[in-house]
Amino acid sequence: MQVTSVGHAGFRIETRAGSILCDPWVNPAYFASWFPFPDNSGLDWDALGDCDYLYVSHLHKDHFDAKLLAKHVNKDAVVLLPEYPVPDLRDELAKLGFHRFFETTDSVKHRVSGPKGELDIMIIALRAPADGPIGDSALVVSDGDTTVFNMNDARPVDLDVLHSAFGHVDVHMLQYSGAIWYPMVYDMPARAKEAFGTQKRQRQMDRARQYIAQVGATWVIPSAGPPCFLDPELRHLNDDHGDPANIFPDQVVFLDQMRAHGHDRGLLMMPGSTAEFSGTQLHSLRHPLPTEQVEAIFTTAKADYIADYAARMAPVLAAEKAHWAPAAGESLLEPLRAALEPIMLASDEICDGIGYPVELRLGPQTVVLDFPKRTVREPVPDEKFRYGFEIPPELVRTVLRDNEPDWVNTIFLSTRFKAWRVGGYNEYLYTFFKCLTDERIAYADGWFAETHDDTASITLDGWQMQRRCPHLKADLSKFGVVEGNTLTCNLHGWQWNLENGRCLTARGHELRCSRL
Repeated sequence: MQVTSVGHAGFRIETRAGSILCDPWVNPAYFASWFPFPDNSGLDWDALGDCDYLYVSHLHKDHFDAKLLAKHVNKDAVVLLPEYPVPDLRDELAKLGFHRFFETTDSVKHRVSGPKGELDIMIIALRAPADGPIGDSALVVSDGDTTVFNMNDARPVDLDVLHSAFGHVDVHMLQYSGAIWYPMVYDMPARAKEAFGTQKRQRQMDRARQYIAQVGATWVIPSAGPPCFLDPELRHLNDDHGDPANIFPDQVVFLDQMRAHGHDRGLLMMPGSTAEFSGTQLHSLRHPLPTEQVEAIFTTAKADYIADYAARMAPVLAAEKAHWAPAAGESLLEPLRAALEPIMLASDEICDGIGYPVELRLGPQTVVLDFPKRTVREPVPDEKFRYGFEIPPELVRTVLRDNEPDWVNTIFLSTRFKAWRVGGYNEYLYTFFKCLTDERIAYADGWFAETHDDTASITLDGWQMQRRCPHLKADLSKFGVVEGNTLTCNLHGWQWNLENGRCLTARGHELRCSRL
């Protein structure tokens, strides 16, 4: 089996039964904030796109590149489709001309047959509102000789099904770096922001190492990050200046972490790198550049590489910005009211979970999303807010113009905004912003309304607690870490006070726990 990196979370997997193109991304994403790192724009995308199968894990724009898929990828390719609660991914691919869909069942092993032979595949579909834009997934592929687990940036809760269906995994690709706006955009003291960034940088790598230990693959390929920030306004977000609080470490940083913890079978790949596997054996690893030059891109030459990359992409960045809506124009109150009030009225669980009015500062105008009253209105004199955002009005005008169903997958991941809050993270608020269609909001509201079984218990460092995390049901026997009287679930970094079960990260989500 041959595995070729095509950049970021993208791979082309060549098997004797056909080729699978996974998550190809080349065009800038999230209001042109994110570019692939290293640069993959020089790859032969027509050749890469001439594939037998296509796998797009989810609709985040660094995985679903509509321009690339439309222009370069074979429309007769069989799409390996995750089982999601809403049909958005299939609908978007169909709009681009894809018409052959193999609909998988979540966490079930399937055999796909084509003119070149048969493959065993399984897609683990994650379907909680926090997973991507209503869905994220991971792909397992076996040709009878080699088994590859492409986890990209999914966070599966239970991997027992992987081993029971496929046995030993030979190659494991997974995310280890940041893909979020926290804590950079938050209005908080610099020392607090640095502390939170340092903590997040380490936790995301710790989580990746926990997955590596659970999967137990022979070879590990760090992937799905980091993005590269080429806009001068965002260049400081790159991890190229020795900042221990930077949440976007690259592959070399994580490979060093792996080696420090006794795992020396991590592979550094850049766009165009190709590895040949046969079962547990790595026969070759070839790069498009000499090895020392590849390593320098991630280390000694990184800042210069990014500067050159930014210069090359300046026209692309300018063209993207030219498509944004103008900053000035009519009041945004009525357009926001028309777009958001119907969603509010259809989402009792989410609106009650948010619980407070939210301030939107949009240039010279302020608009209030009054979730308790399900209205969009102007602020009243001296009104105070628990949650607030400052967003350039051109970004809001653009998502309204384009009927964008997901502000998280556009505005927030761009990091082109500021945020503030009193108290903890509010999961309901960000879920609302990614569910701006009738179908999405109905699913998310129903998900929050469901009750979950928390009767099973575990013992962890002198405490008895429910086995499943109250957030997204991760197994705390695998992801739970106790420090003093604080429990951290490393799947998403949420924390609880074990003395009283109170969630320290967000409202609600109490943990059943007691000291032994």
